[in-house]
Amino acid sequence: AHKLLYRSSLLYLTDSLFSAMTFESNPILDRLPKHLRQYIKPQQYDQYTPVDHAVWRFVMRKNTAFLGKVAHESYLPGLDKTGISVDAIPNLYGMNRILKEIGWAAVAVDGFIPPSAFMEFQAYHVLVIASEIRQLNHIEYTPAPDIIHEGAGHTPIIANAEYAEYLRRFGEIGCRAIPNTEDHTRYEAIRLLSMLKEAPNTSPEILQEAEAALEALDTKQGTPSEMALIRNLHWWTVEYGLIGTPENPKIYGAGLLSSIGESKWCLTDQVKKLPYSQEAAYTSFDITKPQPQLFVTPDFAYLSQVLEEFAGTMGLRKGGLDGLQKLIASKVLGTLELSTGLQISGVFTNAIVHENRPVYFQTTGPTALAYNGKELIGHGISAHPHGFGSPTGRLKGINLPIENMSPRDLKAYNIYEGKQVALEFEGDVRITGEVITGTRNIKGKIILITLNNCLVKHQDTILFAPEYGLYHMAVGEEIISAFNGPADLNSFEVNPSKSKTETELSLPVSPPSELETLYGKIREMRASGYLSATVLETLKTLKTRYPEDWLLSVELYELAIGALDEVGSEMVLAHLVDLKVKHPHIAHLISDGIALVELPTEAN
Repeated sequence: AHKLLYRSSLLYLTDSLFSAMTFESNPILDRLPKHLRQYIKPQQYDQYTPVDHAVWRFVMRKNTAFLGKVAHESYLPGLDKTGISVDAIPNLYGMNRILKEIGWAAVAVDGFIPPSAFMEFQAYHVLVIASEIRQLNHIEYTPAPDIIHEGAGHTPIIANAEYAEYLRRFGEIGCRAIPNTEDHTRYEAIRLLSMLKEAPNTSPEILQEAEAALEALDTKQGTPSEMALIRNLHWWTVEYGLIGTPENPKIYGAGLLSSIGESKWCLTDQVKKLPYSQEAAYTSFDITKPQPQLFVTPDFAYLSQVLEEFAGTMGLRKGGLDGLQKLIASKVLGTLELSTGLQISGVFTNAIVHENRPVYFQTTGPTALAYNGKELIGHGISAHPHGFGSPTGRLKGINLPIENMSPRDLKAYNIYEGKQVALEFEGDVRITGEVITGTRNIKGKIILITLNNCLVKHQDTILFAPEYGLYHMAVGEEIISAFNGPADLNSFEVNPSKSKTETELSLPVSPPSELETLYGKIREMRASGYLSATVLETLKTLKTRYPEDWLLSVELYELAIGALDEVGSEMVLAHLVDLKVKHPHIAHLISDGIALVELPTEAN
């Protein structure tokens, strides 16, 4: 059954194809690192159907009419500033020509991408936009990301400078959040469920199976990772945020700005409004359902304040044993930074602890050393293909850390070229060997000591033997930072786990159906001129062959009203009223459509 929903990933741009393409409209895209480019795919604008454009137009007309009153004041001006029109699905190339004026860019991606990649795009001032569009029968809300949610939801508010900086900073911090092994599994489960709910003709059995799988993951979820917590913050602000006061909130979250159903419902008393705080990080969410509570920030600046407070709880800022243990638990590529500024990037697998402090750390597999985000010459993964281990802290009985020793001090302790040295660290880590050389940072502090014929032991356990080759001892009294990913992106073939499945494109590859052709004709008529006979003929076809379609009838009503055709408009209106009686579950949508058509011209 899944084969009906997914196919081999043929549309992703390879790096060479990306390089061959030109994005002259926005040079910001040229700064994207290679590992993010793998998520970009063509928008294929010419494959949107007239039905897709009609869905976009209805949602946007409804949203602008309603949200103009209840959304943040940046929303309506932001649509103009970011190149979002009401009448047609935005072309990302056109958007990029406009977005560059406010320092941002946009790319098309395939549905949900991993949270760390999503946030890293933000750090580069790039919005990721799922190019698919929701089906007509999901016009009010879709659990899958689509161009309405991300184009008309995320984009307008970035015209607000304070909010745009929050997004950038969030991406910068968020992509450094340390995940755990459950995060990617849950990401895949959410991605699958959202696509199944949006895909046409999904069987109830398959849907139930996907829902049960996600529920099982949520039930057994242990202590949430940094990535899970900051993802919650992102959800309750960027996706579902309110601004103002709990008593009088305005909408700014993209999920609300793009949902004509939930944007109205969220402002009722049925949805609890809570003052925004770090508590949002510990409040989980269900991406497939409307939210039972929302958080309200007093202003955009306060979002940044809470973000910085949360960052203070992360390994990125705290380091120490907690940060090291988070990296070990994550089992993914991460980085430790020592107090000398030396950065060790790899998959961390072990820690030796003494009096609640790390006294030794170990990576397994390719490891690189860097300083200030730049790989140290001679210390890339080819130099450390099997891992790297080193003590941290002070020498036993010596109050002066090695990093603070002057050349005279180092010589006094035999930490000097050609000298045989025996170093015993607090926590019973002992190193013996011949000093070959030392590496200093720009401030003159020694950050790395290389030894020959070296033996490293913890009590009776050998950690490094002479036959392994040269030993490189990191110098640093403390671990001051621990974060996800490498210090220098160029050190590794960074390839964050991309989903093995691709959403089945809803865009057609076969000739348009008769109904799509009818939508196309009406779209052309709206642009070129009203033809009464065509409207009546189309209405007849709809009644006899497509009795449940309502959106095209709304567009027919608009044409007739605009042309002052009383007979035609009365006939179409009668049909719409009849549809409301026969299909009460969509009666409110039809009523909304009629109300939009009957608004004064300037309101449209």
